[in-house]
Amino acid sequence: MLKFPIEHSLRYRVAVALATFSIFIVGTLCIILYFASDNIEEAHIEQVIEMEMDHLVQRYQKHSDFISQVGSHLKSYVIHTIDDELQIPAYLRGMSSGYHRIYYGIEDFHVLVRTIDEVKFLVAYRITLHQQRLSKLRLLILLSWVVVVAIAFIVGYLLAGILVKQVTDLADRVSLLAPGDLQVGLLTQPDMDEEVAQLARALDDYQNRIRRMLQREQEFTANISHELRTPITTILTSCELLTAIPDLPTRAYHRIKMVESAATRMGEQLQALLFLAREQSLGVVEPVAIAECVFDAVEPICTEIYRKRLNFEVNIAPSVTVTLNRQALHTALMNLLRNAVQYTEQGFIRVEFNNRRLSISDSGIGIEPAYLPLLYERFFRGSTQGEGLGIGLAIVKRICNYYDWLIEVDSTPGKGTTFHITFPENFKR
Repeated sequence: MLKFPIEHSLRYRVAVALATFSIFIVGTLCIILYFASDNIEEAHIEQVIEMEMDHLVQRYQKHSDFISQVGSHLKSYVIHTIDDELQIPAYLRGMSSGYHRIYYGIEDFHVLVRTIDEVKFLVAYRITLHQQRLSKLRLLILLSWVVVVAIAFIVGYLLAGILVKQVTDLADRVSLLAPGDLQVGLLTQPDMDEEVAQLARALDDYQNRIRRMLQREQEFTANISHELRTPITTILTSCELLTAIPDLPTRAYHRIKMVESAATRMGEQLQALLFLAREQSLGVVEPVAIAECVFDAVEPICTEIYRKRLNFEVNIAPSVTVTLNRQALHTALMNLLRNAVQYTEQGFIRVEFNNRRLSISDSGIGIEPAYLPLLYERFFRGSTQGEGLGIGLAIVKRICNYYDWLIEVDSTPGKGTTFHITFPENFKR
């Protein structure tokens, strides 16, 4: 069964073009036949009447006592006197020589009158059969036109499928390409038409440029990652060694811990920024204990939670596990929890999990409805409260999109915000 697309694809346009051409050509021919058939029938009727008139005159000249015949469609009369005139039907009386067309009721008659030696010969022909035949012919012409147009569209659609098959095959191969595919000349095939081969070569060249660009980008990000991670690791190691010094003053200890926390956060932001730039997997898929991952993600901000005296609740059983990417979930939780703590001065932070749905709630300042459409935009901040670059939710959204997680938000200004992350049933990436 053929399914014609609503949108104007190339195949559809070719079929429409062929159907339009058929409409014009066949339609013109049908119009010519339609009007020409009327002239042909008129000429045929006149020929029949002329032949009958010649036959009538010849028989009369051979046999003057000849009695004309009157049929249901063809009537012929020989009129000598006024009395003979009165014997014929009233609608045929008093006609002069020549060709006439008269209407009697619903009947249409063509009449030929000829006068020879004061004798009037009259032939009347009822053209009902001709009209019926002409109507059937015109109906046949119209139906033929419709059928030809329909066939032209269907055949055009099928032929267009053959014509664009190489293009669709090329599109299928392009859809299977990965940005870093290293095969050269993968799209070009030896049996391609020249135009399609030219398109394939252009796409191959474009693919090679993308591959080279990605290689440069990967090399750049790898170098930047290494160069930035090295000093961060040095800072963290130094902080660990400094905190191990005996009799370290309390003030100095807290300062070192602040430096360590900042360096840890810088490393996490670096990893998140690399994920945004390269959109690559953050780890492997494995069974993850949700509660344990939540506690790991909240550990760097526990000091802030204690300082604000917030009530941190995790309503998740330790045995609850989900098969997913642990590092991705950790990064998403870390950003959502940090936002919740930043914008909550009193009350609670609550994490719950139910039916594949992870919810992070707070009793903070909430989000204005006008800001919700811009919530996941990079560098957008709906409030001046707290610190950050405004990329936390953008990172969470990118992670959710990459792993097919569904993220939703419910918020009431002044009362708090709840973020929901729903995991798919058969998650695998």
